[in-house]
Amino acid sequence: MQPSREISRLLAIMAALRTPNTGCAWDLVQDFKSIAPYAIEEACEVVDAIEREDFVDLRDELGDLLLQVVFQARMAEERDLFDFGGVVEAVTSKMIRRHPHVFGVPEQRTPEGVEGVWAEIKAQEKAEKAAARRAAGLPEQARQGLLADIPVALPALTRAIKLQEKASKVGFDWNDARLVLAKIREECDEVEEALDRGDKAHVASEIGDVLFAVANLARHAKTDAESALRQTNAKFERRFRHIEERLAAQGKVLGAATLQEMDALWDEAKTLETVG
Repeated sequence: MQPSREISRLLAIMAALRTPNTGCAWDLVQDFKSIAPYAIEEACEVVDAIEREDFVDLRDELGDLLLQVVFQARMAEERDLFDFGGVVEAVTSKMIRRHPHVFGVPEQRTPEGVEGVWAEIKAQEKAEKAAARRAAGLPEQARQGLLADIPVALPALTRAIKLQEKASKVGFDWNDARLVLAKIREECDEVEEALDRGDKAHVASEIGDVLFAVANLARHAKTDAESALRQTNAKFERRFRHIEERLAAQGKVLGAATLQEMDALWDEAKTLETVG
């Protein structure tokens, strides 16, 4: 492995791309909000590379994700808000502060010690962030309460899990995964009732309840819901591709095949996977 070049070169490239008149026309018209969706997209591509264990791809995807950090930091620097160095300093301080058992008191290196100081550290960070917002002339955050620090912009499935985990810490939780499974069945019955009434808004609400309950079941079963769904997506894609290939071998196209034909080929794909 050859040594990586310093981050300063990447920062210089980003600065050049954002330089008026000589920079990139596309980069110059971007702002915080227009670039934000790309951070989510790049993070998802990092996870995808990890799931596929494609570590060549992972290196590139991590670079793309880093670029999003550099891009946002550059725009902040242009407005005299903060710069990339400030971003690094913030996360460095946070890592040291959140790991006193490594960088601080030896007695806190036990699991009990770590858990004991965690709530205190989080409370301190929250107070410091509120003070920084006041110093910057920013309004107080409107959302308050136990769940207020869970970002609204998270993917819905991820946020559902985090909401449930946070509520669980104060005892608002099921104590048996089978009870959650019963709740899923109850929610499915309510979806059926909404379908019978033909109320689209109610159907959407009840389906949301089912999804939330399924996420809760995954949490109780110690299963990563996002990873499980990605695996099922890949399985669906793989089996559907089998249908396409088998139909093509018969000189047929998807649109001309009957549902019964496609179902049979789907079952064939399942059998081949089981045998394999």
